[in-house]
Amino acid sequence: MKNFLILMTLVAVVSDYLLHPFYPHFFEARFGVTDPTYVGYYFAAICFMVMIAFPFWAYISKKVAELNILVYTQCIAGILALCCFWTTSYLNFWIISLVMILFKGSYLLVYPYILKIITKKEHPGTIGLLSVVVHLGGILGAVIGGLTVDLIDAGYIYLIMAAGDFIQMGMSAYLLNSKKYTIQKTEESAAHSFDKKIVPKGFILKIGLITMILYFSDFLIRPFFATYWESVSIYDSKFISGTIYAIPGFVALFALWINSKRESSNNFRGIISALLIGVVGLLAQGIPIEGAIVIGRIIYGWAIFQGVVKFDILLFELSTPDSYALDYSKVHFFQNLGVLISSISVGLIVENQGLQVPFLIAFIGFVITLLLYFLVFKVELKVAIKNLAKT
Repeated sequence: MKNFLILMTLVAVVSDYLLHPFYPHFFEARFGVTDPTYVGYYFAAICFMVMIAFPFWAYISKKVAELNILVYTQCIAGILALCCFWTTSYLNFWIISLVMILFKGSYLLVYPYILKIITKKEHPGTIGLLSVVVHLGGILGAVIGGLTVDLIDAGYIYLIMAAGDFIQMGMSAYLLNSKKYTIQKTEESAAHSFDKKIVPKGFILKIGLITMILYFSDFLIRPFFATYWESVSIYDSKFISGTIYAIPGFVALFALWINSKRESSNNFRGIISALLIGVVGLLAQGIPIEGAIVIGRIIYGWAIFQGVVKFDILLFELSTPDSYALDYSKVHFFQNLGVLISSISVGLIVENQGLQVPFLIAFIGFVITLLLYFLVFKVELKVAIKNLAKT
């Protein structure tokens, strides 16, 4: 059942990421909109919808089973994706596509649900695998999206999106009607691996705020990365742009394999080293030379994979099974708030300062994330453990 749910997550992520690197191209081709601030505003609107969607569906899931929710929400999302393909009105596109995001966002329930039906011992490997699924989905989405833009038309991406939504609907319905679908008991809270006395107070808020800055920094370099690469590269191909954009996904696959061989890395320790490596990767990507960008992309891919995975492991180590969906939705809210702020800012930054500046600001964000994590968790946990030892 776990593997089937992970496959369903891959389908969802591919469908979600198809147009991410190419929104500037899509808006220009479909609506004649070339102002980068409008692209930033649209990204911000998407983030806002995801911010409110996940907590909403998490609340609904307390009364309705996750898979039952997905059958209906993905069906509606697929129908709305078809409407996005047909509409020629810029205003109608905004309204329809954002409502579509609201229903699409229900697939995020699958993540905490998977972790709830497995043991804590399986968490590090499963979280790493799910992170790779997201990266792999980003790879496939960017490549398929690039080919669609190059060979057909950006608008046809919404037909592929609709197909992905309907596939998820079918997979959810199949699993509900399958004998494999059983309600499994989750781990008891007593099996919690952390002593409650050493868990930092307000850890959800602290993880949320720290990762908000991390996600702000990460997503600040995404919307115009393909445009930045094309301004530097001699290659005039959306397929190549999408491939370079997807390099972190390829690196994530390698990182997952390395992590599986090193048991000591399968925990939340190592966040500091991941952030330090990320700083180097961001600086390298900011150098307008093809080779430096590619090397920086590889370094950054390793860092962001390790950082995001280990922050998730930290969250689920400190949380309890009964609270997984709620706690994750709260942290996810802050992370998307960071994405929202970056989306609002990035268009203005690019328009006024150029395509390189987002990398510099992201660098500063990583440094702030590093300092806050060290002060909040490294210091607080160390002090709490010492105090506990004295009692």
